[in-house]
Amino acid sequence: MLTGFHYASRSQDPAGLLTGDVTLHPRGLVIAVLTGKTKHSVRNAKIRYADDPEICPVRAWSAYRTRLVAEHGQRWADPSAPAFVGIDQWGHVTGGMVPDSVTRAIKRISKRAGVPIAWTGHSLRIGLASVARRAGRDGIAIVDQGGWARQSRSMLGYMQRDDGWDDNASASLG
Repeated sequence: MLTGFHYASRSQDPAGLLTGDVTLHPRGLVIAVLTGKTKHSVRNAKIRYADDPEICPVRAWSAYRTRLVAEHGQRWADPSAPAFVGIDQWGHVTGGMVPDSVTRAIKRISKRAGVPIAWTGHSLRIGLASVARRAGRDGIAIVDQGGWARQSRSMLGYMQRDDGWDDNASASLG
């Protein structure tokens, strides 16, 4: 969930990632994400270290991979191994995740955290676009991070507004 938010993933994105698609960089993570619905290419999404270590996607990735290999074997360190794995109720690794299992995991995590919204396979895309816009990030930076085409009108549909008062285009104009 932490990494998926930071590159505006669809549910199928983390399900299709291999360990070799995620590279630790001195400034964070580089995730090679397969893009395109008809013509496929790869975009390298960059995720920086977060200021808060408790919710840092880079630190979480490193800790997750270290523990996965330590507890379940060296084969999970292989670049061709799934980046994200399913774990059953007894703690056994069940293999790579599929898009539906990613969505179910996000729903369970949000419920435990008390997030009162219904999550879908596109919630992380909506979240990044909305939060980045609210934080004043440049539209081109948002488009590039989320993997939308530069001329994409659909990206605007991902940007949600809070209540129309604090996020008001006419506020303080006169």
